[in-house]
Amino acid sequence: VQLQASGGGLVQPGGSLRLSCVASGRFDSPNTLAWYRQAPGKQRTYVAQMTSGVATNVADSVKGRFTISRDNDKNTVYLQMNNLKPEDTAVYYCSARVGNALYWGQGTQVTVSS
Repeated sequence: VQLQASGGGLVQPGGSLRLSCVASGRFDSPNTLAWYRQAPGKQRTYVAQMTSGVATNVADSVKGRFTISRDNDKNTVYLQMNNLKPEDTAVYYCSARVGNALYWGQGTQVTVSS
């Protein structure tokens, strides 16, 4: 499974971004697509996930601001990020879990700054 994330960039505080991650290759169901982030000098942390059965979970730290969704026909997961804060600055990674295997994408940089 290969994962290609996109949509990152520079945004002012209070702004919005939508990240996308496309899965390709042998991407069987059931599966879980998720987003993680890693700020400079910090460990990678969980952001949100969505199963192929459309069950969702969002970390408390972003709940109410971030929304995860997916298009199963396109094998794509999205992360809509609203009301962004400087502390949201990080490299955002998507991951895919298929059975016992875990795959990672290359990451996309999100910078929130005025």
